[in-house]
Amino acid sequence: MGAKVPPRRRRSAFTKKDRLVLFGLVGIPTALCIALVVIPAILTILLSFTFWDGIGGLKTIHWAGFQNYRQIFTLYEAFPKALRNNALWLVFFALIPTPAGIILAYFVDKKLKGTNFYQTAFYLPMVLSLAVTGIVWDYIFRTNGLVNSLLGNTSAESAISWFGDPHKNIWVVLGIASWRHVGYIMMLYLAGMKAVDPALHEAAAIDGATDWYTFRRVIFPSLSAVNVIIVVVTVIDSLRAFDLVYIINRGRNGLELLGVLVYENIFGESSRIGWGAALATMLFLLSIIPIMIYLYQTFKKDK
Repeated sequence: MGAKVPPRRRRSAFTKKDRLVLFGLVGIPTALCIALVVIPAILTILLSFTFWDGIGGLKTIHWAGFQNYRQIFTLYEAFPKALRNNALWLVFFALIPTPAGIILAYFVDKKLKGTNFYQTAFYLPMVLSLAVTGIVWDYIFRTNGLVNSLLGNTSAESAISWFGDPHKNIWVVLGIASWRHVGYIMMLYLAGMKAVDPALHEAAAIDGATDWYTFRRVIFPSLSAVNVIIVVVTVIDSLRAFDLVYIINRGRNGLELLGVLVYENIFGESSRIGWGAALATMLFLLSIIPIMIYLYQTFKKDK
């Protein structure tokens, strides 16, 4: 009876260098995500069930249950306005800049004369942060700004206060936000259209379909991955809007948004961290729930 041969140890597919690279590319970003996103999010949700003014350290935190949420819905006058404005922001983005971005992508993809210039011009606003965008447009629309100067309204009596009417402020700001958002939508759809199989265009042309019919019936349905990204980006951008309105008028006088209320309650003079955490939790749920439902329905259809 021969000696028992020990089983050969399976050689690892990764070398030591590969493991180090993998740790650097995956492990470190994952750890940072957990430390800077996941843990703060969990702590924020826990803080939403407490009373805390941030003074006196962690010992002054007291359990409140759902009291913060009840008070926000019943006592906080700015909350309904902010919720309405965020909903309006989302609907407006879905109906105006998103279709406009699709149409722009359609025409730019036709490789008309000056296509590179149009791509740059429409995408250039995305290079600017929302804070810088707010500063630029504030100088344009303020009472002594560019628009009033061009209209000849140089005196304080004749100058139009574009940000002074609480019933019109939100529409002016939505126009500014759309100016920035439409270029982003255009570039996303344009990138998706460049990746479409040219055989689809050729087959549609052989069947006698027009360019617009081909785009609506053949190309656009094939951009399901881009559509998912657009929905996610639109929902997140609509609900996390903060920089633009805060730069213009601190998110007041008709520009109340949930992001502004979160900031004011946590960092403002009132220092109601429990309320701020509760508002942040509601903002998180409003962002993640529709996105998860949409992703589930989309991937379910793909299967």
